[in-house]
Amino acid sequence: MKRILSAVAFLSLLLSFAEVPAGLELAAPTPAVAQKDVRLFLPEVIYATPGVEMNVYFDNIVLLINSGNYVFDVTCSKGRNDQKRWRFTPTESDLGTFDWSVKVIDDDGVLAEGNCKLQVSPLNTQENRPLSILVVGDSLTAATAYPTRIFQQCHDLGKIDLKMVGTRGPGPDRTAVPGGVGHEGIGGWTWAAFAQRNDSKFLVFPNDDKTQTGTLDVQAYFEQNNAGQATDVITVMLGINDVFGATDEDLEARIAGICENMDILLAEFRRCAPQAVIGVSLVTPGAATQDAFGSNYKCNQTRWQYKKNQHRLNEIMQQHFAAANPYAVILIPTYCNLDCENNFPQVSEEINLGNSQKTSRLRNGVHPAGNGYNQIGDTFFSWLMAILPAIPEK
Repeated sequence: MKRILSAVAFLSLLLSFAEVPAGLELAAPTPAVAQKDVRLFLPEVIYATPGVEMNVYFDNIVLLINSGNYVFDVTCSKGRNDQKRWRFTPTESDLGTFDWSVKVIDDDGVLAEGNCKLQVSPLNTQENRPLSILVVGDSLTAATAYPTRIFQQCHDLGKIDLKMVGTRGPGPDRTAVPGGVGHEGIGGWTWAAFAQRNDSKFLVFPNDDKTQTGTLDVQAYFEQNNAGQATDVITVMLGINDVFGATDEDLEARIAGICENMDILLAEFRRCAPQAVIGVSLVTPGAATQDAFGSNYKCNQTRWQYKKNQHRLNEIMQQHFAAANPYAVILIPTYCNLDCENNFPQVSEEINLGNSQKTSRLRNGVHPAGNGYNQIGDTFFSWLMAILPAIPEK
């Protein structure tokens, strides 16, 4: 009977007979090392409501350079496990709270696993149910796209008579529309800016003199913009600018300062709106490729550095409020339901100077396209449906 040697066995046989020159040693092959620390980060609750698609994009919940090298195995009685996401569009028959878990796997087995809850809340059925909201944020809010989505979803699906309190919006010179969309979103702003800057609408000044030191006074804001009444809901979506320029060396110190200003602003919101539901958005990830960051920031920022900064801030925010939450803040998982590959702005351009063939590249690092903003708005809306029963009507 003929014996057939494998290529590996044959090579080993040859090496066993080969003479190694004096002074020369064959180095042992270096084994491949898997990236074990995947830093899985899950929200406490995934909010969903009938008729609204909810997703968990796997790249958004792990700190990995290339999440495509891993398998994500979701266990849940609802939705479906796709290649890059878990997705679910509930119906009225899906109402309830369900276990949701995921394992991150490579050739060596399970590297990380975690669990949370999926909460599917009913749509409001009371026609013209009144609700007031103050939406605060940076340029993602200033774009007015996700506040508009919140307004539309509340009107069309939620049957809510939504009053959006704010001075900014889609009107002339980016002003709020009376009876329509309004917010306090300012491009480039941070937690510290809203709490301390002289041009913050939440500060008041002696004799209205802004050359003097201002005092944080949200009640004065409500007096001027909502007849002295606190809103039923306050949402805050900040953090991108707070950590954008951080490095590995100063990130922890930067986040400690963010938390200080976050506490200052949230404490004032709670003082002036003791009955309001306060929701804080977890920081959204950036676009899926370095092309987007190169387009905006040249050689001054990488997608990987921003992802590390954003992921770490979200981890600390969750830990911060788990340890102490005197403001009764609810964290909103806007970072999960955002397609960073397909729902960011793209541009069609030549492959390179010598090749006129066109290719599509992402062109904005942190600001989504319209569909991405809609996903953020859908997360806020699903959260609103979950908290609505706890808000008394006025």
